[in-house]
Amino acid sequence: MKIILTHEVSGLGTAGDVVDVKDGYARNYLVPRGFAIRWTKGGEQDVAQIRRARKIREIATIEQANEVKGRLEGLKVRLATRSGEAGRLFGSVTQADVAAAIKAAGGPDVDKRRVEVGSPIKTLGAHQVSVRLHADVVAKLGIEVVAA
Repeated sequence: MKIILTHEVSGLGTAGDVVDVKDGYARNYLVPRGFAIRWTKGGEQDVAQIRRARKIREIATIEQANEVKGRLEGLKVRLATRSGEAGRLFGSVTQADVAAAIKAAGGPDVDKRRVEVGSPIKTLGAHQVSVRLHADVVAKLGIEVVAA
C-alpha cells in the first residue's frame, strides 16, 4: 500500500515521504495513530505542505545538529514523577515528559516525536534516551527519574 507519512517514523522515513508498506502495517498501525495518510492523487498537494512545514521546523545542517547535540549531552535532566513502593512509577515516562524535562532543565526545545525511549521507563533512577536531531546525528541523553 502506498502511503504519505505525516510524522517521522523510525526506520521508515520522515514527514512528507511517500513509501510502500504492507497493507496491515498501514491499516492497523500507521493510519489509526496519525503517522500516515493513504496516498491519493490529491495527496500530492498535502506532501508539499508537509515538506514546507518540516523544513521550517527541522535543523537544517549537520553543524547545527552537532551544536544542539553538544548542548543536550552536557545537560543534567531530572524528571520528578509519582512513584509507589520499591521505586516503581505510576504509569511510565513518555516522550512528551522527556521533552518537557529537557526544556525545564534549560535545554533547547525538542520535538517529542524526535525523542526515542528504548524500553518503557517504569522505575526510578538513571536512564538513557536518544534524541534524533538530524538524519545523521543522534544525541544520547541521560535522565534521572526521581520521586515527586
